[in-house]
Amino acid sequence: MLPQRFPVIVGPTAGGKSAVAVELALMLRAKGTHVEIVTADSMQVYRGMDIGTAKPTIEERHGIPHHLIDIADPRDPFSVEQWLSLAEPCIERIRASRGAGGVPIVVGGTHFYVKALLEGLFEGPGADAALRAELGALPPDELRRELERIDPPTARRLHPNDLRRTIRAIEVFRLTGTPLSQHQSQWDRGGSRPDALLVGLEWETEPLNRRINARVKSMIERALVDEARALWHAQSLGPQSREALGYKQLIEHFEGRATLDEAIEQIKIETRRFAKNQRTWLRRLRTTPGAVWIEMEEGDGAIQSAAERAAAMLA
Repeated sequence: MLPQRFPVIVGPTAGGKSAVAVELALMLRAKGTHVEIVTADSMQVYRGMDIGTAKPTIEERHGIPHHLIDIADPRDPFSVEQWLSLAEPCIERIRASRGAGGVPIVVGGTHFYVKALLEGLFEGPGADAALRAELGALPPDELRRELERIDPPTARRLHPNDLRRTIRAIEVFRLTGTPLSQHQSQWDRGGSRPDALLVGLEWETEPLNRRINARVKSMIERALVDEARALWHAQSLGPQSREALGYKQLIEHFEGRATLDEAIEQIKIETRRFAKNQRTWLRRLRTTPGAVWIEMEEGDGAIQSAAERAAAMLA
């Protein structure tokens, strides 16, 4: 029997999401099901940013088609609205393939993208160029104080150095009179699409931190420094893409503000912090009706076991 729902796999960075997605795809394909993977990652969309974004290699894809990877120039901004406009028709095309027997697997490290896919998108006010220019001219500490005053929940969620989202949150408040966190709490009360099965991978902090450190070590060994330097030297990174984990810290080294060892250590620290922040999104996604949450463990067989559990829920 063909699955009636399509899986959406989420979890923390370095938590094995892509590997589970491919393993699940291979299991379904072995049963005669046509399967393709749709990636929900705000940095894997960028061409040339391969190692640092943990983009699955051709070998790691095992012949399973992957979509929404390498679709944007890293000089350009990319938004959740753009991703949704591409993801929705891609999912429908896969489902309609092979006599309406295709199964898309959505796998994402950008939980905002996943939440928008499952529950719809908060339609915030359009950008106000004059207001953004005014806010952009203010010192970062003044922006931070303003955000803490008008929207404490959003201030707690955002890193103090995340100026782009800080400015957007203040802009939303100034234009609507309502804090961004309140808009999003109203959005959270919406329903989830019934044709999707949310599969969440859960990790304890210590084993996940070990995986993060091991991943960063592997990225360095696979020439992340050379990849980032080439993009930086060619001025190929825009304001959004240069904030990506790994690239941001190495740019500090290239521009003389950190040694290479310091930059690598910061990649580990910031990635662990990012994983901690992702728990906020995962807690929100926990309210999704019918979601499956899988406790992950280190060691051989964990990826296959998680894929088998997801496959059983789809049957």
